[in-house]
Amino acid sequence: MTPSAAATLLLALLGLAPLGASAQKHDLPAAIDLRAEAGQAARQGSPLVLLYTRRDCKYCESVKRDFLKPLAANPNYRDRVVIRQVNQDSDGALGDFRGKRTTHAAFAASEKVKLVPVVAFYGPDGRQLADPIVGARLPDFYQSYLEEGIEKSALALKSR
Repeated sequence: MTPSAAATLLLALLGLAPLGASAQKHDLPAAIDLRAEAGQAARQGSPLVLLYTRRDCKYCESVKRDFLKPLAANPNYRDRVVIRQVNQDSDGALGDFRGKRTTHAAFAASEKVKLVPVVAFYGPDGRQLADPIVGARLPDFYQSYLEEGIEKSALALKSR
């Protein structure tokens, strides 16, 4: 066993290992170009759904695993909803809604995201179309919060 693998195993046994591989299996596609992604969603009649998250956020993992990934697989939403992830603690490159180059962290800060998870619903111009879902809230109602946000946003897009 390599020293790196031994250290990872030891940390995992102690419960101190980072979320690492287990968290990555629940990741959604990372946002890359918000203008293009929001345009694609609008052409499909829906908002761009952004999940603001952090690597160390267990509630974010729950929202991804239990609600957003199943939503993306649901036949009623699969072909019309574009869901992307913005990592509040990442310096990964990102194109904003105006085409300007920024980072995930800087964009999250510009949107005044402080606590995560936050699920926000955007139109092609970068304006939010419905109230964001802040926090994990009550699991029994979270699915209805998501569906309500998507439907409100779709109606807002149609009325433009």
